[in-house]
Amino acid sequence: MRALVLRDLRIAMRAGGGFGLGLAFFLIVVVLVPFGVGPERTVLARIAPGILWVAALLAALLSLDRIFALDHEDGSLALLATAPLPLEAAALAKALAHWITTGLPLTLAAPALGILLDLPGPAYGPLTLSLLAGTPALSLIGTFGAAVTVGNRRGGLLLSLLVLPLYVPVLIFGADGVRRAAEGLDPATPLLLVAGLSLGCLAALPFAAAAALRVNLR
Repeated sequence: MRALVLRDLRIAMRAGGGFGLGLAFFLIVVVLVPFGVGPERTVLARIAPGILWVAALLAALLSLDRIFALDHEDGSLALLATAPLPLEAAALAKALAHWITTGLPLTLAAPALGILLDLPGPAYGPLTLSLLAGTPALSLIGTFGAAVTVGNRRGGLLLSLLVLPLYVPVLIFGADGVRRAAEGLDPATPLLLVAGLSLGCLAALPFAAAAALRVNLR
Protein backbone atom coordinates (compact mmCIF):
# COMPACT_ATOMS: atom_id res chain seq x y z
CA MET A 1 0.00 0.00 0.00
CA ARG A 2 2.84 2.38 0.83
CA ALA A 3 4.48 1.62 -2.53
CA LEU A 4 1.24 2.49 -4.31
CA VAL A 5 0.95 5.80 -2.45
CA LEU A 6 4.58 6.69 -3.27
CA ARG A 7 4.05 5.74 -6.91
CA ASP A 8 1.04 8.04 -7.19
CA LEU A 9 2.95 10.85 -5.50
CA ARG A 10 5.79 10.49 -8.02
CA ILE A 11 3.32 10.58 -10.91
CA ALA A 12 1.63 13.67 -9.47
CA MET A 13 4.94 15.52 -9.23
CA ARG A 14 5.79 14.96 -12.87
CA ALA A 15 4.87 17.50 -15.54
CA GLY A 16 1.19 17.15 -16.30
CA GLY A 17 0.61 14.99 -13.23
CA GLY A 18 -1.69 17.53 -11.64
CA PHE A 19 0.44 18.41 -8.62
CA GLY A 20 -0.04 22.10 -7.83
CA LEU A 21 -2.94 22.48 -10.26
CA GLY A 22 -5.53 22.54 -7.50
CA LEU A 23 -3.47 24.94 -5.41
CA ALA A 24 -3.08 27.30 -8.37
CA PHE A 25 -6.83 27.20 -9.01
CA PHE A 26 -7.49 27.88 -5.31
CA LEU A 27 -5.22 30.92 -5.45
CA ILE A 28 -6.81 32.26 -8.64
CA VAL A 29 -10.35 32.01 -7.29
CA VAL A 30 -9.49 33.74 -4.01
CA VAL A 31 -7.57 36.50 -5.78
CA LEU A 32 -10.39 37.14 -8.26
CA VAL A 33 -13.18 37.36 -5.67
CA PRO A 34 -12.30 40.90 -4.44
CA PHE A 35 -12.33 42.10 -8.05
CA GLY A 36 -15.80 40.66 -8.53
CA VAL A 37 -17.51 41.74 -5.30
CA GLY A 38 -15.53 44.89 -4.59
CA PRO A 39 -12.93 45.82 -1.98
CA GLU A 40 -15.39 46.48 0.85
CA ARG A 41 -13.79 44.82 3.87
CA THR A 42 -17.02 44.02 5.69
CA VAL A 43 -18.42 42.26 2.62
CA LEU A 44 -15.24 40.25 2.09
CA ALA A 45 -15.07 39.26 5.76
CA ARG A 46 -18.68 38.05 5.67
CA ILE A 47 -18.31 35.89 2.56
CA ALA A 48 -14.72 34.72 3.22
CA PRO A 49 -15.61 31.39 4.94
CA GLY A 50 -17.90 30.30 2.13
CA ILE A 51 -15.57 31.48 -0.64
CA LEU A 52 -12.55 29.70 0.83
CA TRP A 53 -14.46 26.44 1.21
CA VAL A 54 -16.07 26.60 -2.24
CA ALA A 55 -12.69 27.34 -3.81
CA ALA A 56 -11.09 24.43 -1.94
CA LEU A 57 -13.91 22.10 -3.00
CA LEU A 58 -13.62 23.04 -6.68
CA ALA A 59 -9.82 22.81 -6.53
CA ALA A 60 -10.08 19.28 -5.14
CA LEU A 61 -12.51 18.42 -7.93
CA LEU A 62 -10.02 19.31 -10.69
CA SER A 63 -7.75 16.30 -10.30
CA LEU A 64 -10.30 13.61 -9.45
CA ASP A 65 -10.42 12.16 -12.95
CA ARG A 66 -6.69 11.34 -12.70
CA ILE A 67 -7.11 9.02 -9.72
CA PHE A 68 -7.84 5.90 -11.78
CA ALA A 69 -7.82 7.14 -15.39
CA LEU A 70 -4.05 6.87 -15.93
CA ASP A 71 -3.96 3.39 -14.40
CA HIS A 72 -6.85 2.32 -16.58
CA GLU A 73 -5.15 3.62 -19.73
CA ASP A 74 -1.84 1.82 -19.18
CA GLY A 75 -3.40 -1.41 -17.90
CA SER A 76 -2.02 -1.21 -14.38
CA LEU A 77 -5.53 -1.01 -12.92
CA ALA A 78 -6.22 -4.55 -14.13
CA LEU A 79 -2.98 -5.67 -12.49
CA LEU A 80 -4.07 -4.04 -9.23
CA ALA A 81 -7.27 -6.07 -9.36
CA THR A 82 -5.28 -9.31 -9.42
CA ALA A 83 -2.55 -8.22 -6.98
CA PRO A 84 -2.34 -9.56 -3.41
CA LEU A 85 -3.28 -6.07 -2.16
CA PRO A 86 -7.08 -5.90 -1.77
CA LEU A 87 -8.83 -3.39 -4.03
CA GLU A 88 -10.21 -1.72 -0.91
CA ALA A 89 -6.67 -0.97 0.26
CA ALA A 90 -5.71 0.20 -3.25
CA ALA A 91 -8.67 2.60 -3.29
CA LEU A 92 -7.68 3.91 0.14
CA ALA A 93 -4.09 4.40 -1.06
CA LYS A 94 -5.35 6.35 -4.07
CA ALA A 95 -7.47 8.57 -1.84
CA LEU A 96 -4.52 9.16 0.50
CA ALA A 97 -2.24 10.13 -2.39
CA HIS A 98 -4.90 12.52 -3.72
CA TRP A 99 -5.27 14.12 -0.29
CA ILE A 100 -1.51 14.56 0.13
CA THR A 101 -1.17 16.25 -3.26
CA THR A 102 -4.38 18.28 -3.13
CA GLY A 103 -6.12 18.47 0.24
CA LEU A 104 -3.03 19.02 2.38
CA PRO A 105 -1.61 21.89 0.24
CA LEU A 106 -5.04 23.56 0.23
CA THR A 107 -5.22 23.29 4.01
CA LEU A 108 -1.78 24.80 4.46
CA ALA A 109 -2.40 27.63 1.97
CA ALA A 110 -5.88 28.61 3.17
CA PRO A 111 -4.83 30.80 6.14
CA ALA A 112 -2.50 32.86 3.94
CA LEU A 113 -5.23 33.32 1.34
CA GLY A 114 -7.72 34.20 4.07
CA ILE A 115 -5.77 37.44 4.52
CA LEU A 116 -6.77 38.47 0.99
CA LEU A 117 -10.43 38.14 1.96
CA ASP A 118 -9.97 39.94 5.29
CA LEU A 119 -10.98 36.85 7.25
CA PRO A 120 -11.37 37.78 10.96
CA GLY A 121 -8.49 36.70 13.19
CA PRO A 122 -10.42 34.20 15.39
CA ALA A 123 -11.44 32.22 12.28
CA TYR A 124 -7.97 31.21 11.08
CA GLY A 125 -7.59 28.29 13.47
CA PRO A 126 -11.06 26.86 12.74
CA LEU A 127 -10.45 27.37 9.01
CA THR A 128 -7.36 25.18 9.15
CA LEU A 129 -9.08 22.61 11.36
CA SER A 130 -12.17 22.45 9.16
CA LEU A 131 -10.12 21.89 6.01
CA LEU A 132 -7.88 19.38 7.78
CA ALA A 133 -10.98 17.48 8.91
CA GLY A 134 -13.03 17.91 5.74
CA THR A 135 -10.63 17.52 2.82
CA PRO A 136 -10.14 13.77 3.49
CA ALA A 137 -13.86 13.36 2.87
CA LEU A 138 -13.49 15.22 -0.44
CA SER A 139 -10.70 12.86 -1.53
CA LEU A 140 -12.57 9.73 -0.43
CA ILE A 141 -15.79 10.78 -2.14
CA GLY A 142 -13.81 11.71 -5.24
CA THR A 143 -12.09 8.32 -5.25
CA PHE A 144 -15.46 6.61 -5.15
CA GLY A 145 -16.73 8.80 -7.99
CA ALA A 146 -13.58 8.13 -10.03
CA ALA A 147 -14.06 4.38 -9.52
CA VAL A 148 -17.66 4.58 -10.73
CA THR A 149 -16.77 6.53 -13.88
CA VAL A 150 -13.43 4.89 -14.78
CA GLY A 151 -13.29 3.94 -18.44
CA ASN A 152 -16.18 6.25 -19.37
CA ARG A 153 -15.44 8.52 -22.30
CA ARG A 154 -17.25 11.41 -20.67
CA GLY A 155 -16.09 10.45 -17.21
CA GLY A 156 -14.97 13.96 -16.25
CA LEU A 157 -18.42 15.51 -16.61
CA LEU A 158 -20.18 12.50 -15.12
CA LEU A 159 -17.74 12.48 -12.21
CA SER A 160 -18.49 16.12 -11.41
CA LEU A 161 -22.24 15.52 -11.51
CA LEU A 162 -21.86 12.50 -9.25
CA VAL A 163 -19.63 13.90 -6.51
CA LEU A 164 -20.82 17.50 -6.23
CA PRO A 165 -24.09 16.61 -4.45
CA LEU A 166 -22.09 14.38 -2.07
CA TYR A 167 -19.75 17.27 -1.34
CA VAL A 168 -22.56 19.55 -0.17
CA PRO A 169 -22.75 18.35 3.49
CA VAL A 170 -18.98 18.71 3.86
CA LEU A 171 -19.19 22.21 2.41
CA ILE A 172 -22.07 23.24 4.66
CA PHE A 173 -20.51 22.11 7.94
CA GLY A 174 -16.97 23.16 7.01
CA ALA A 175 -17.96 26.69 6.03
CA ASP A 176 -20.35 26.98 8.98
CA GLY A 177 -17.56 26.22 11.45
CA VAL A 178 -15.42 29.00 10.02
CA ARG A 179 -18.37 31.40 9.90
CA ARG A 180 -19.22 30.73 13.54
CA ALA A 181 -15.64 31.41 14.58
CA ALA A 182 -15.59 34.63 12.55
CA GLU A 183 -18.73 35.79 14.36
CA GLY A 184 -17.33 34.93 17.78
CA LEU A 185 -19.48 31.82 18.25
CA ASP A 186 -18.41 28.30 19.22
CA PRO A 187 -17.36 26.37 16.06
CA ALA A 188 -17.03 22.99 17.80
CA THR A 189 -20.30 21.41 16.60
CA PRO A 190 -19.84 21.90 12.83
CA LEU A 191 -16.17 20.97 13.11
CA LEU A 192 -17.09 17.72 14.84
CA LEU A 193 -19.73 17.05 12.21
CA VAL A 194 -17.32 17.55 9.32
CA ALA A 195 -14.80 15.29 11.06
CA GLY A 196 -17.57 12.70 11.50
CA LEU A 197 -18.32 12.89 7.78
CA SER A 198 -14.68 12.16 6.98
CA LEU A 199 -14.63 9.21 9.37
CA GLY A 200 -17.84 7.87 7.87
CA CYS A 201 -16.38 8.17 4.37
CA LEU A 202 -13.22 6.42 5.55
CA ALA A 203 -15.26 3.53 6.92
CA ALA A 204 -17.49 3.01 3.89
CA LEU A 205 -16.17 4.48 0.66
CA PRO A 206 -13.03 2.36 0.09
CA PHE A 207 -15.34 -0.68 -0.01
CA ALA A 208 -17.79 1.10 -2.32
CA ALA A 209 -14.97 2.21 -4.63
CA ALA A 210 -13.55 -1.33 -4.75
CA ALA A 211 -16.98 -2.73 -5.63
CA ALA A 212 -17.36 -0.16 -8.43
CA LEU A 213 -13.92 -1.04 -9.79
CA ARG A 214 -14.75 -4.74 -9.84
CA VAL A 215 -17.89 -4.03 -11.85
CA ASN A 216 -16.06 -1.79 -14.33
CA LEU A 217 -13.18 -4.25 -14.80
CA ARG A 218 -15.39 -7.20 -15.73
